[in-house]
Amino acid sequence: METRQSRGDYVSSEVASEKQEQEQEQEEELEDTRMIYHERQTRHLCGLHALNNLFQRPDMFTKADLDHYCYELTPRSWLNPHRSWIGWGNYDVNVIMYALNQRRCEAVWFDRRRDPHCLDLDNIFGFILNVPAQMSLGYYVPLPFQMRHWLALRRIDGSYYNLDSKLRQPKCLGSGDQFLDFLQTQLLPDNDHELFLVIRAAEELDAGEAIWSPTEALKQHWLLPEFRN
Repeated sequence: METRQSRGDYVSSEVASEKQEQEQEQEEELEDTRMIYHERQTRHLCGLHALNNLFQRPDMFTKADLDHYCYELTPRSWLNPHRSWIGWGNYDVNVIMYALNQRRCEAVWFDRRRDPHCLDLDNIFGFILNVPAQMSLGYYVPLPFQMRHWLALRRIDGSYYNLDSKLRQPKCLGSGDQFLDFLQTQLLPDNDHELFLVIRAAEELDAGEAIWSPTEALKQHWLLPEFRN
């Protein structure tokens, strides 16, 4: 005897199939992010986490390293201007740039009045974004001042990721074009975000030794050819 399924059965089957596909995609994305190094936020050490997440290596830098850079920049042990006076981090841009120099990289400030689509992503190692962070007492009482928060963005295995230490896990931002669209939303005139491009400095071989050329950023290789001066 021939049986027929109702339209409701078909709809339920389609919904179940779509749900199963979504769950499978979420599991695959979670599996991908498990392979990505991601430091979570502690105290005011977002600058440290951003650097280690950027280079995808634990202890690429340590708190002791960044504290030492503060003293190298300004030899003052009390009220050093480059970090929190209580020693919990909150490092300024000078420390971030100095740290990148120690790894043969340049930090190039990006003028947010420009369209990010002028960037040559193949010549950029990664990105560091500096954004306002509202301070609060506990979780409910906002304080009348703001701090700044550092976060890293970079391409890993062909996709771009937000490696913000405040996220529970890295967030995939998609392809290069999708990433540039994301940057455009981050650099609107009224959001007070600052973007720094991380450029690997050129290395030239001389008698078998690598010599670092700190002028690579000045050559504007981080821009597409039609946008270079």
